[in-house]
Amino acid sequence: MSDASSLESSAGVIALSALRRETSAGVAKSTRVLAVANQKGGVGKTTTAINLGTALAAIGEDVLIIDLDPQGNASTGLGIDRRNRLHSTYDVMCGETTLRDAIVPTAVPRLHLAPSTLDLAGLELEIGQTRDRAFRLRSALAALKVPTPGQTNFSYVLVDCPPSLNLLTVNAMAAAHAILVPLQCEFFALEGLSQLLKTVESVREQLNPELTIHGIVLTMYDSRNNLSGQVVADVREFMGRKVYDTIIPRNVRVSEAPSYGKPVLVYDLKCSGSEAYLRLATEVIQREKELCIA
Repeated sequence: MSDASSLESSAGVIALSALRRETSAGVAKSTRVLAVANQKGGVGKTTTAINLGTALAAIGEDVLIIDLDPQGNASTGLGIDRRNRLHSTYDVMCGETTLRDAIVPTAVPRLHLAPSTLDLAGLELEIGQTRDRAFRLRSALAALKVPTPGQTNFSYVLVDCPPSLNLLTVNAMAAAHAILVPLQCEFFALEGLSQLLKTVESVREQLNPELTIHGIVLTMYDSRNNLSGQVVADVREFMGRKVYDTIIPRNVRVSEAPSYGKPVLVYDLKCSGSEAYLRLATEVIQREKELCIA
């Protein structure tokens, strides 16, 4: 049995599938775009995008991850070799190819990727003076959302943003329905969060009135560190229900998985990191129903 097949037949995924069927009953299905964003680096954005996408794909959703980070870690973490990235998100954002043409399949069934290359680092210089510079991704996604016979019609699009509040991140926010914020359990967490929230509010006022905060997921939690516990308490006090109940622990297997080009859910399904991402997917699905009904 393949790693991906083992994932789909696991008890956690079976329970998650049942929840999906329950929460989707009577809810009209349309493509939901979630931006995974935080201007701080090393907080678990890419890891969260990859493993949340894997969990959603394992329960039957068709998921697209858009790698909008010039470092291309989501592309590498899903095993897409740089030589196989014939079209990239740089080409899409420049208008040289369609998003559909840039998409490649991954080893995880129903999980697809629009890969990134280092060319994306120069995008702001190239399109920074154009009138539609903040809406390039929204325009690219518009064509993808139109149901097309014979093509994969994605139910979720996860945008992996770069670690800065630049034009690429603004494009993701302008195109997204909601933002998912990974937040590392460390001393300066709240300071960085305040800056991000100001940017979200600015984008909401000027570019995307429908933008919401889907939730904040606390990552790299170390129960041996008293500071981690204090950060959790502070963030929950500051943000209330916006903080997911699930906390992603610091876990060696989570760190190892990208070097094998696999999500941790495929690399080691039974580790604490995998179990946490399955719980996070459960919360995301529950909140999706609340947001779609509201």
